[in-house]
Amino acid sequence: MSVTPEPGLVIRYDFLWKAEARAGREEGAKDRPCAVVLATRPKDGQREVVVCPITHAPPRAGEIAVEIPYKVARYLKLDSDRMWIKTHEVNSLQWEEGQIPHGVSRAHPDAWAFGMLPKALGSQMFEQVRENSRQHALGIVTRSAAE
Repeated sequence: MSVTPEPGLVIRYDFLWKAEARAGREEGAKDRPCAVVLATRPKDGQREVVVCPITHAPPRAGEIAVEIPYKVARYLKLDSDRMWIKTHEVNSLQWEEGQIPHGVSRAHPDAWAFGMLPKALGSQMFEQVRENSRQHALGIVTRSAAE
């Protein structure tokens, strides 16, 4: 069983923060929900997929983030604590058609994904990532398929 990545899909992934990558880590400290912000069309059976982390930590001064409404968190079967999609850091990974990439784990025992964000929330996330990129304020960690 596999899942096809598409913008707005929420998966469980071992997101690697830029500070962790600078410190020499190759894998994230823990698996966390992450939202797919971009998934290219398959080329040679692979897509480039860009994900944003979802965290309980509120945005710091100068950061922008998308808060996930309680109703959406409940629909996705996430916990009931406040959480945000951080849009100032992303991971980029290769996703081979029909395969589950290294670092992606099951969201639930019977599912590879938590579900889809509502379109408006996904659009807000995309716009914030795009604005951070335009402002040169986007941290990107490119993950190797061999990790």
